[in-house]
Amino acid sequence: MKLSHIPLRLVTGAYILNSGLSKRGLDAESAAGLQHMAANAFPQVEDMEPVKFGKLLSNAEICVGLTLLLPFVPSRLAGLVLGAFSGGMVRMYLKTPGMTGEDGIRPTADGTALAKDIWMAGIAAALVLDRKKPKVKTVKVPTPVKGAAVIAGAQGAGKAAKAAKKAAKAGVTAKAVAKAGKAAKDRKAGKAAKDHAGKK
Repeated sequence: MKLSHIPLRLVTGAYILNSGLSKRGLDAESAAGLQHMAANAFPQVEDMEPVKFGKLLSNAEICVGLTLLLPFVPSRLAGLVLGAFSGGMVRMYLKTPGMTGEDGIRPTADGTALAKDIWMAGIAAALVLDRKKPKVKTVKVPTPVKGAAVIAGAQGAGKAAKAAKKAAKAGVTAKAVAKAGKAAKDRKAGKAAKDHAGKK
């Protein structure tokens, strides 16, 4: 569970759990009133006994509340459960006469108590859509591979140093040869000049 999910799940779960616990001793008249409202959205509950419906509603709210409060339940699963519950509440709000205005969306004074439950749908969406950050995999290089890389690098550096030394030596030799050739050429030119002067 993410740290940011704790406030959402704690507040919503405690609210729904308390609502469910408060309905455990619901009398037949109060249960019949809730059943009549629920039948506007879900006609199939109309045939149930009011007391049985009250117990069913109480157990459902307790289960939803515990799902949100238990930390080992994944947030996405808790969000789906809350989404189903809040979807039923919103449907009941929209289908019950006198709860909405002429546009069928904005609540009347009587519908405000049900309309405010839409915040649960928003929390459910936040829990379901919030994705985990992808884990960045780190590849550990074994020590022998590291050692081989160091040795290879050292060998490469050694070869480069030898090549540089060889090139430097070749450069010195070439320079010496060029210098000797120039000296021989100068001596030959000097001798030729001397012979020419002797003939005169």
